[in-house]
Amino acid sequence: MTTLVLASQSASRRAMLNDAGVPHEALAAQVDEASAKESLLAEGIRPRDLADALAELKALKVSKMVPQALVLGGDSLVALDDGTLLDKPESREQAGEHLRRMSGKTHDIYSAAVIAEAGRPVWRHVDRARLHVRPLSEEFIERYLDWEWPAIAGCVGCFRIEGPGVQLFSRTEGSHFTILGMPLLPILDYLRVRKVLTS
Repeated sequence: MTTLVLASQSASRRAMLNDAGVPHEALAAQVDEASAKESLLAEGIRPRDLADALAELKALKVSKMVPQALVLGGDSLVALDDGTLLDKPESREQAGEHLRRMSGKTHDIYSAAVIAEAGRPVWRHVDRARLHVRPLSEEFIERYLDWEWPAIAGCVGCFRIEGPGVQLFSRTEGSHFTILGMPLLPILDYLRVRKVLTS
């Protein structure tokens, strides 16, 4: 049976695959994501395509190490309606700034997945979810950060929707898996095609 390798140590992505009963291994891609993102943004790339390009970068890096396996690379990013992309917060103070910028507004999450084999991409999918953040009081923001910092330090958008982060939102549109960071259902479809999973 073909081996699936997740090109990430993301706890959320690993949990999704484990919970879905998908056998896999995980290897960190160890790419310079910040430099790649900066270079791509300088070229004027759209948020959707940026997520796709970063997912491919990770998949190809690990695929060269394990060419016999199917390697799944993923990336997700938050795009505010004014076009600003939010990165992972580097401090509690920056997380607070992000939450204030998101307060009372709507943003998009783009979650991309690319599967590579023998050093080349063989499948890809990008999904979008739209999240409506309710107006957040200063009291709530401080209390929320008391609960969730530093656990959300690795989370773009400063939330874990499977935990207290759900309190940020008045409404969400799109797949729950996309919000968690991976378009899981299309991935499962492809894994059935490739006989990694039983159809």
